[in-house]
Amino acid sequence: MIPAILGLAGPALTADERAFFRDAEPAGYILFKRNCVDPTQLRALTDDLRALSGRDDLPILIDQEGGRVQRMGPPCWPALPAAARFAELYARDPAGAVEAARLNAMLIGASLRESGITVDCLPLLDVARPGADAIIGDRALGSDAAQVATLGRAVLAGLREGGVAGVVKHMPGHGRATADSHLSLPVVEADEAALEEDLAPFAALADAGFGMTAHIVYTAWDRERCASLSPVVIGEVIRRRIGFDGLLMSDDIGMKALAGGFGERAAGAVAAGCDVALHCSGEMAEMMVVASALDPVGATARARLDRATVLVPRTPPAVDVAQITARRDALLRG
Repeated sequence: MIPAILGLAGPALTADERAFFRDAEPAGYILFKRNCVDPTQLRALTDDLRALSGRDDLPILIDQEGGRVQRMGPPCWPALPAAARFAELYARDPAGAVEAARLNAMLIGASLRESGITVDCLPLLDVARPGADAIIGDRALGSDAAQVATLGRAVLAGLREGGVAGVVKHMPGHGRATADSHLSLPVVEADEAALEEDLAPFAALADAGFGMTAHIVYTAWDRERCASLSPVVIGEVIRRRIGFDGLLMSDDIGMKALAGGFGERAAGAVAAGCDVALHCSGEMAEMMVVASALDPVGATARARLDRATVLVPRTPPAVDVAQITARRDALLRG
């Protein structure tokens, strides 16, 4: 098994993908809109991935947040509210917002599990800041660290009640970035005292099974390397100060915040302390380079992977979608 989570090109495995994945044996897979046509097709695809790997507990990930980031969308799947809706509700009804966030996450989890997906890249624990790039924006659960932690905990709980595990992201905090890391490398120059508030939600949810790094330079900790490639940020900040000991994945190594070849990026993330490198494009040539640059998963990373997959319920819970949707919507209406 290689320490990578990989994408795939389309709605069904090609013969080349089947042969490559069988040999490379990635730690897991991540799906995008290009892979999601309808419920029948998607379930067939995820079943095929599990059969190919021989692992019933294979992590199959997706970014199903709601709002702008929803890989499974209408008309086959319902539109979902953005995180900002729950943040707005929290201002007037904190208990109602927590419950609405939990119910919404339960609906997401049930929909994913029905399609054979086991891990959602949610919740964002990035604390929103004025003047930051809009890439986080309404995806954030608020601008107060304690509120973000409280709502984030509700999202994690709801996802599990729906049948999937969550991923806390983007460690150690994307809320201050004034650039979009998909397009360029953000540099955050806040001092350590200010950054403490950004760490707080991650520290509160440090028991999460899966986490994701940010492709951001934090000059207070490492002036040369972004968090995903920094042994200092991963070792001293994420592992020690935050206290996260779950499976840590990089953000997508295809993003333009990173430089160098794909092998260099993947190997650099793992060498810095990420348990797995995330590569999303599904481009075969890129994935072959990634696979060739990585040694097999180490014992520590494998143990974290095993612990994280235990958080996925073995039997999908029964979820009354209509009833829970009505309860969530009533809360959001206030």
